Amino acid sequence: MPITVAALRETVAGERRVAITPEMAKKLGGKGLRVLLERGAGASAGFPDELYANTDFAAAGEVLAQADLLACVLPPADAVFAQLREGVVVVGQLRPYGAPARIAALAARRLTAFALELLPRTTRAQAMDVLSSQAAVAGYRAMLIAAEACPKFFPMLTTAAGTIRPSKVLVIGAGVAGLQAIATARRLGAQTEGYDVRPETREQVESLGAKFLDLGVSAAGSGGYARELSAEERAAQQQALAEHLKAFDVVVSTAAVPGRPAPKILSAAMVAGMKPGALIVDLAAESGGNCELTRPGERVEQGGVSILGPLNLPAGAPLHASEMYARNVVNFAELLLKDGALQPDFDDELVAKSCLVRAGEVLFRG
Repeated sequence: MPITVAALRETVAGERRVAITPEMAKKLGGKGLRVLLERGAGASAGFPDELYANTDFAAAGEVLAQADLLACVLPPADAVFAQLREGVVVVGQLRPYGAPARIAALAARRLTAFALELLPRTTRAQAMDVLSSQAAVAGYRAMLIAAEACPKFFPMLTTAAGTIRPSKVLVIGAGVAGLQAIATARRLGAQTEGYDVRPETREQVESLGAKFLDLGVSAAGSGGYARELSAEERAAQQQALAEHLKAFDVVVSTAAVPGRPAPKILSAAMVAGMKPGALIVDLAAESGGNCELTRPGERVEQGGVSILGPLNLPAGAPLHASEMYARNVVNFAELLLKDGALQPDFDDELVAKSCLVRAGEVLFRG
């Protein structure tokens, strides 16, 4: 019997992505695998069932009963794992940090689970790096939200009523999300600057046509992330940043590290010093926010400054986000297959480091 790769309709509120798209279903079928989806799994992402060629559909319970590999975008309810057969492989963004009950539910059923957020940030892992692919979507959408919420035009306009100067936009954090936000702000015509404590990002920011904001603080770290600033460095950073913030109309902050609270970069005092009508879009809201005043999922008004804390931005562009995510999943799944069977090679760094639970044994030590 061929291996059955399965996916359910996502059930987290507001989630519209799907783990397997028609294109990836076709690719899996071409490798001799069976694809089984819950009816309507891709509908909210723009992929109705009829677009899936050579794909089987069933109710959720039947899908779980027959799955050999279950792909997900976000973790399903813990009770879902109990409906899988022992030995089934689960692949997706499993959000392992601070989720002991989820990990226990996987282990209790003797499943093998891979959390794609844990993949090493290496060149070889890029084709399956869900953090990067979904961060690109989030950065793009964050800047569109900023452009809509800003009380000013982004581009310079020359009109019969006079010339309107472009908005000044600052993007904090020059990772994947930040760089996509910078690129989007530039496309929209804003006067754009980017800031990051990692000096090596200057070239990337400037390559997008933006100015690099140098505050004189360097915190280059490992794994593509910044190290934690010392108290002296943080004080110097905040003092310099507070002065620069007074000139910006829009600030989009994107600094986050998986499994840790987002660094607090924008204090209430710094917000108070910003111009009336200024806007902050805090992309790190889900992990506590880069701004002290951020409330996840809400809009806060403070002294004439608006602070937005949007959540799950990739779900707002579900078609392209799903296409990228599904491609990541399938590229990773190929590491788990050998001679038509599920045989993960745990000598492979990508397999070993992303494994949460192996046949019921908890490997994650977060």
